[in-house]
Amino acid sequence: MRGRKPTPSHLKLIAGNPGGRPLNDREPKPAGALRDPPPHLTGSQREGWRYAVENAPAGLLKRLDRSVLVAWVVAEDLHRKASGEIEKFGAVIAAPKTDMPMQSPWVAILNRQAAVMLKAASELGFSPSLRSRVRVDGDQEETADPARKYLA
Repeated sequence: MRGRKPTPSHLKLIAGNPGGRPLNDREPKPAGALRDPPPHLTGSQREGWRYAVENAPAGLLKRLDRSVLVAWVVAEDLHRKASGEIEKFGAVIAAPKTDMPMQSPWVAILNRQAAVMLKAASELGFSPSLRSRVRVDGDQEETADPARKYLA
């Protein structure tokens, strides 16, 4: 398949369907809201999970999105830890045998986790560019828009 990945209909709706193209009425609609974190996450990762679920647009995250959100949460947690280690020891350290300056291994971890976070965020609809297109016109539950079936 060539070109950009198609945007899911529920994300198009949240953004106000900026292209004005017809929405896919045969698009699979995953069931069940995503709520509780998986038991294998650490305490700080569970905090990140709750933060993401509480701050995502209502109805956006479904149970099927769990693995992508886990990837984002774990990457965000490792990113935060790497950032703390860089703050503590610096981005440049002395090489163990030669004492020559070298990049801290935490910098590579920080950069890799940032890439994972950005990728997962775009898959989940967390990107700033998506948020800039979101329009909220009053109470979403009372909207008489027939396209609301895509958010069900």
